[in-house]
Parts: sequence; C-alpha cells; structure tokens
Amino acid sequence: MQIDLSGKRAVVTGSTLGIGFAIAKGLAESGATVVVNGRSEASVKKAQDRLTAEVPKAKIETIAVDLATAAGVEQFLKRAPETDILVNNLGIFEPKPFEEIPDADWMRFFETNVMSGIRLSRAYLAGMRKKDWGRIVFVSSESGLNIPVEMVHYGMTKTAQLAVSRGIAASVAGTGITVNSVLPGPTRSEGVIDFFGKLAKESGQTDAELEKDFFARHRPSSLIRRLASPDEIANMVVYVCSQQASATTGAALRVDGGLVSTIG
Repeated sequence: MQIDLSGKRAVVTGSTLGIGFAIAKGLAESGATVVVNGRSEASVKKAQDRLTAEVPKAKIETIAVDLATAAGVEQFLKRAPETDILVNNLGIFEPKPFEEIPDADWMRFFETNVMSGIRLSRAYLAGMRKKDWGRIVFVSSESGLNIPVEMVHYGMTKTAQLAVSRGIAASVAGTGITVNSVLPGPTRSEGVIDFFGKLAKESGQTDAELEKDFFARHRPSSLIRRLASPDEIANMVVYVCSQQASATTGAALRVDGGLVSTIG
C-alpha cells in the first residue's frame, strides 16, 4: 500500500516529541505539509530540525503556542486557518491518587486533553465541508476504556475524546470527512521514559526490570508485554489520514498491544 498525501496540509498538535513527533514524521514522509506545534519556539525549532534531518524533503511549518487555552487556539488559527488533516494529539498525564486531585487539576486536564481538540475540530470543519474531504483524528488511549486507578482524571479525558470523536463523525455523515480515535497502549514516549526512569531509580531496578514488573503488576492483560514504540502508533494514524481509509469513520481504533480484554 502506497500512502500519498501530497497536496494535503496536516496539523498535528503536541508534535515536538513522542507520538506526536512520530505522527508528524509519518505524514511528512507521505508527502503532506505538516504544521508542528509545541509550547515554545525552542521546542518547535528543535523538532523542525530533527524532522528535516530525518525526512530531507519534508515540508514543515511550526507554530509555538499553548493550545490548552481558548486564547491559544485563537492565536493558532490566525496562523493556520485551514487544514485537510487534524490530529488532536496534545495531552498531559500525571499519576495522582483520586482523593488528592483538586478541581484545578480536573479542569486543567479537561482543557488540555479535550477542549483543545474540540476547539480546533470546530474551527476546521467548515473548510473540510467546502472541500468535501477531511480527516480528524483524536489520539485517545486504552485508558479511556480501562480507567487507570492511578490517574482517574486522565482516563476521564480519554473517554471524553471517544465520545466527542464519535459525535463529530455522526455530524458529518455522508460526506468525505472521516473522524476517528486511535487508542495507544503504554508507549515508549519521552514522558513515559522519564517517568519509568524516575521510578526505576527510586526502586533500585533497571529500566528493563521496571518495564517487565509494570506489565506484570499493572497491565497484565497486555499481549505484547512491552511498551509500544511511537512509530507503531503513528503507523495507524497515518493510515487513518489516508485516502485508503475512506470507509473508516466513527471508529475507536486500538493500538494497545492487546491490552483491552474485549473483542471489538
């Protein structure tokens, strides 16, 4: 299968590192012009340099703005008013006991993980309708189905993304626009590596021992029994953004390593 996104413009939020960067790279390799987003000029410049080194013919634009606020989204849209492909990847996570999660954290997680995607999807849909073509992808998580007890607020936002994605898909039924969610399992992103490294240091384990212990104790239903790579997640997202995926919409597509113990 040859995925060709030449002539398409793609916005990938939170794309300076990890899954977002891998998605940006995959879309660029497929010929799309990719808008890379991060919160600082330094982070987006570093991502741009890395992308052009790894994909020499990549067509990259950068916008440094915090999309966790309505004002940030408004600023972003002034510089990127239209797109063919929107990947709502921006997200934060933080393990914290439920009793210790204050209202401010609930709101911060909802604004960052959910409202950023809602605001951008709402803004870009009109242009997609005019072209009768578009792709919107929410990068959710298996945590939206298996709410993690160590970060209930995060799981809540990932479930919300599934509902929003399905609802938007239904609202554009019969058009050339598709809207889907992709559900990664635990992934070897920079944030997870740093988190695991901290835990390994505290417990006196090696990183490999901690990873094995994590899956044995906390994610025993995983079938691959390892962290996925960002590229493994990006492969699904790039496919969903392609013309070949034109009949896939309203779906929650799992790249969870078989962690969710249900069929369908």
